[in-house]
Amino acid sequence: ALMPDLADPENVFIQMLTTLCHPVIAGILLTSVLAAIMSTASSQLLVCASSISQDVFGILMKKKNDALLVWISRITVIAISIVAIILAKNPDSSIFRIVSCAWSGFGSAFGPLILFGLFWKRATKEGALAGMLAGGIVDVVWYLSSGGMFDVYEIIPGFITGSIVLIVVSLCTKVPAEVEKQFDEVAAKSRA
Repeated sequence: ALMPDLADPENVFIQMLTTLCHPVIAGILLTSVLAAIMSTASSQLLVCASSISQDVFGILMKKKNDALLVWISRITVIAISIVAIILAKNPDSSIFRIVSCAWSGFGSAFGPLILFGLFWKRATKEGALAGMLAGGIVDVVWYLSSGGMFDVYEIIPGFITGSIVLIVVSLCTKVPAEVEKQFDEVAAKSRA
């Protein structure tokens, strides 16, 4: 009711502030939002850069070379920034759609793994990996397809597929005895 002519619903906060607040108050509130966005973006850039340099290249390198890892971190930050700029320049993209896509991917790939890992002692490493891959792939295919059955939110078929693949592969592989023993110990402690 306050914003009947709002063309882009993602700008409702900005429009509401500029319409309802004094310019000084609106400026302070918009600055705080921008500060939160910049803080989150810089944190995510640093996390991605350190993950790529330390967790991927750091493991692959036989001899650790700190100078090379620093350069890999810098290149990663630049590459992620370029991808972010390309995504931001698309006038048809929306923050909600991008976040929804990301969360459905996480839910499809890791949701079955977490649930079955916590509540089913028969889950195996091979089943977990196969379930992650199947759920993630189905999620991406579903997201990129449209019409008919593909109009269903992609987390649903991705989660179901990931769960089925995890169960089937786990039943076809052997659970290590120490994992079963540890699962039973933790279950007994949680009941006590």
